Amino acid sequence: MFDTDAREFRVVRNSEEQYSIWTTERELPPGWFEVGSRGSKAECLAYIERSWVDMRPVSLRRSLSGSEGTAA
Repeated sequence: MFDTDAREFRVVRNSEEQYSIWTTERELPPGWFEVGSRGSKAECLAYIERSWVDMRPVSLRRSLSGSEGTAA
């Protein structure tokens, strides 16, 4: 049923740069902020697919940046 939901969704991200989608009528939990796109579930998921290119939390990427050099 969620896949055919006609409600409007929004793309949200937390401080670890992890993405999710929420319906626009729901209040966001602490630490999550709206970014980028609003629209259908499919549109929002497509935005995340294009934007979330490194699934590692930002804190992990930062801690590894010194030991990995420029490797991602």
